[in-house]
Amino acid sequence: RIYDGSNLYAMRCMKIHYSEGRACAALTRLRAQDRVRVLAATLIATVALTGCQSMSMSSAQLRVIDVSSNTGPVDSYQDSTALAYNLEYGTVTSYVPSMAGTSTLALDKAGTRQTLASAESALAAGKQYTEIVTGSLANMQQTTLLDRSTPAPVGQTAIRLVNEASTAGSVDVYLVPPRARLSTLSPVATNLAVGANPGYVTVPDGTYSLSVLPSSVPPSSSAKLFS
Repeated sequence: RIYDGSNLYAMRCMKIHYSEGRACAALTRLRAQDRVRVLAATLIATVALTGCQSMSMSSAQLRVIDVSSNTGPVDSYQDSTALAYNLEYGTVTSYVPSMAGTSTLALDKAGTRQTLASAESALAAGKQYTEIVTGSLANMQQTTLLDRSTPAPVGQTAIRLVNEASTAGSVDVYLVPPRARLSTLSPVATNLAVGANPGYVTVPDGTYSLSVLPSSVPPSSSAKLFS
């Protein structure tokens, strides 16, 4: 997931290690044994998500990623039930059992019931979801995504990219293998608009660098958002 802000420099020269099952800067790991991963290019140095927790088929599971950098700590609620407390910028929770059906997911100022953002969401039993918190204190936003639960083919990894860099505009995203030239590669996502969620794509297992360019800028250009 790509975010704007003053810390884009933190993404420089960071690697994505699929085959070793690690999450470095841009990779959040959903299900290592199922070869299902979620690509999350954040401004956080490292984000590691462990998934595939045992779950009741009568309930859903929800995890929260807080990447709202200037809001201070928040508490996460489903209706009146607390899911997680004191989430700060960069926090990634484990999956939490959640009530299936339609409910209100809310974010409150930590230690209070002052609601900063809320949205009605429908969670299906036996499914896992990720709620991503973005925006500023005055305009906090929630995005709830259904996580993939089926494995990618052997030798492949499934990734999902969502652009939340509101000041960057549309972007092209490249995964660059070692010793490869960016100019010889095709992007894994093109013209990825702010707020767009194109779903999962599969790529070969391997070690990659992440490069993000403004849309329609040739990969030989030096006008990178980060690399």
